[in-house]
Amino acid sequence: MGFFESFVALRYLRGVKKQKGFISWSTLISVAGVVVGVMALIVVIGVMTGFDQDLKRKILSVNAHIIVLQHGASLTNYRQLAAEVKTVPGVAEVYPFIYTQVMLSAPGNISGGVIRGLDLETLRKGGPRGLEVTRGRFADLTEGAPGAPPRVAIGNELARNLNLNIGDYLNVISPLGTLTPMGRMPRMKPFRVSAIFHSGMYEFDSTLVYTSIPALQEFLGLGDRVTGLEVEVKDIYAAGRISEAIQKKLGPRFTTKDWMQMNRSLFSALKLEKIAMFIILTLIILVAAFGIASTLFMMVMKKTRDIAILKSMGATRQSIMEIFIIKGMIIGLIGTSIGMGLGLTLCGLLKHYKFINLPRDVYYISTLPVQVQGLDLVCIIGAALAISFVATLYPSWQAARMDPVEAIRYE
Repeated sequence: MGFFESFVALRYLRGVKKQKGFISWSTLISVAGVVVGVMALIVVIGVMTGFDQDLKRKILSVNAHIIVLQHGASLTNYRQLAAEVKTVPGVAEVYPFIYTQVMLSAPGNISGGVIRGLDLETLRKGGPRGLEVTRGRFADLTEGAPGAPPRVAIGNELARNLNLNIGDYLNVISPLGTLTPMGRMPRMKPFRVSAIFHSGMYEFDSTLVYTSIPALQEFLGLGDRVTGLEVEVKDIYAAGRISEAIQKKLGPRFTTKDWMQMNRSLFSALKLEKIAMFIILTLIILVAAFGIASTLFMMVMKKTRDIAILKSMGATRQSIMEIFIIKGMIIGLIGTSIGMGLGLTLCGLLKHYKFINLPRDVYYISTLPVQVQGLDLVCIIGAALAISFVATLYPSWQAARMDPVEAIRYE
């Protein structure tokens, strides 16, 4: 595509005085269609990506990268087992944990929940990574006088629901109680609230309670047993491969699950929804492409005499075709550039000011997260330009095949 074709295309894009109204407005409408499509794609895909990344971060702030369990039983030799697991390449740390469902009660309130026992080293370091401690300290869970109620950390939503604060007492009731001649009697014990945390996910903040492993072992009568092992890996996206290596090393008596397996249905749904939204919003650009095509068709009809003169002066079919392809691509390029700028600006505003809030008890998160990835941006720009290019082909071909003799016969 040479200077001649580009010059004529730009001249046609600008229009002439007597045709300025039609040509200018049709071009602007075509550009606006591409702008809206690209902007919508960038914002929606950015929100979907941000939601996916934020959800992963918040899930991993509470859940382990990999868990190791024994079929049908709790772990007794968990210290030796943890040492074996730590020798697997890619494993960073291994911690024991206890996990059980309980009922939680405070004066005038009751709620269902989950209590997790963490080892003392994790508690001294400040608890699970990624949790924001709003009041108290996780390290306080390791303290306490002999015979005094054990200490717990609870989510901020649970604290609000049960009207609890630092220093208040929380009754924990386990259905896995003691077997008596009268049947199984639930265990109940008071715990003291020493920390309140915030994960950003309503499900965790309203149901999760942390305490130390020794305190939970005593409460449940487990002796020196734990539910399983939590494994922290160096690369979270290699968790599947490392999980298989741990499973192979420990043998068939044990089972391993990585964070992607445990949340597969959720992340699969998010991925499918992201693809669906990309396809649906690409239709906006496709509609804009019809605008580009119709603009070029009308241009060909208006410029019949000009095309005939250019051909009679020696312009080839390829040159005529290139003129209209360049014109259509300029419309697509201008629309894509403006749409990209507006889309990135809107994403920046959403990310910085967070002026859209979500109901915490309906969605997993409370604000609308945004994250624009380079690959997504390249795909959106590529799709917009490709659709714009395809829209130029047929009108350009129609212009190129025009017979100059027939075009100026009645002029």
